[in-house]
Amino acid sequence: MANYYEILGVDKNATQDQIKTQYRKLARQYHPDLHPGDEQAAQKFKEINEANETLSDPEKRKKYDFELENPGMGGFGGFDGGGFGGFGDIFGDIFSSFTGGSAGARSEQNRKGQDITLEVELSFLDAAKGCKREIKYNRNEPCKTCKGTGAKNGTAYETCKTCKGSGQVQYVSGGGFFRSISVKACSDCNGTGRKITNKCTDCGGKGYNKTQTVVTLDIPAGADNNSYMKKRGYGNASTVGGEPGDLIVVFRLLPHKLFKRKNFDLYVEVPISYTTACLGGKVKIPTLDDSYELTIPDGVQSGKTMIVRGKGIKTRNGVGDLYVTIVVEVPSKLSRTAKKALETLEKELDVKSYDKIKKYKDAMDSLYGN
Repeated sequence: MANYYEILGVDKNATQDQIKTQYRKLARQYHPDLHPGDEQAAQKFKEINEANETLSDPEKRKKYDFELENPGMGGFGGFDGGGFGGFGDIFGDIFSSFTGGSAGARSEQNRKGQDITLEVELSFLDAAKGCKREIKYNRNEPCKTCKGTGAKNGTAYETCKTCKGSGQVQYVSGGGFFRSISVKACSDCNGTGRKITNKCTDCGGKGYNKTQTVVTLDIPAGADNNSYMKKRGYGNASTVGGEPGDLIVVFRLLPHKLFKRKNFDLYVEVPISYTTACLGGKVKIPTLDDSYELTIPDGVQSGKTMIVRGKGIKTRNGVGDLYVTIVVEVPSKLSRTAKKALETLEKELDVKSYDKIKKYKDAMDSLYGN
């Protein structure tokens, strides 16, 4: 996928203001009005526009960053189902004043078919470790007989003479540097760029058929809630003979009884007894693959967090850690013998054995001048 940061010439941690400033600078440099007939400048201008549309939108940028770091997966949040704006988008933006007025509207034609968005539930462990998942869904699939053209044998059509096959007509008013441009779908061919002379018998000239599609997803380790995968070309067929849309599968993760996660790090709370907290010992803690024996130091306090390196989620881009929070549990019921033993123990202990109690007592004494 294209690196939009490199296209704009900004750092990955660039602020929105820095992105906006660099975008304006490059867009002015490669504006088509300054380079008439220069295809390379026009392509560069289009790339700059696409990069800015993604990086200037916080939600799109968040999804793009995740997909950039995790090939095959998408970022978080909702989906617009469209894709990036085309060449004409910029004319209605900052260059309306640069070109001397409104420079036209977005083309009404969109050759790409509609995207399909599906939600798939994953268990916590399947998402963390990766898995395969088969999904079935209905879509408008490009007709195999006419190859999505709607014409018999895929050839029974002619190029539209009005738009010369482009599917759109451009209207220009004014002249020179202060011209205004508007683009509309060709009315003679409805934006297809062609006229069918003999319809396909299998699809009736639509160019697609309603079918059930089965797709197997190879979900990599590290899928998170609201992350997604995109299968290009598995969306609905275009109604104008263009490429099909994409299938976007959004993941919903089910909660786990023990684990919580943040990115690729795992978090777990481990209860230990009062005795283990005082004397130390070993306790079994869960990991994604097996249990792990953790050494508890003597005198550990409740709420202490211990880090086990490399026991988080393992992905192609690195490995997370496991954060273990110790929770000291005081017994809720005691026998008479146990109570007497604790009373005897308490008499043996000095206040200096309790750091927090000592600090609290000293503060109280200081408060009242004792």
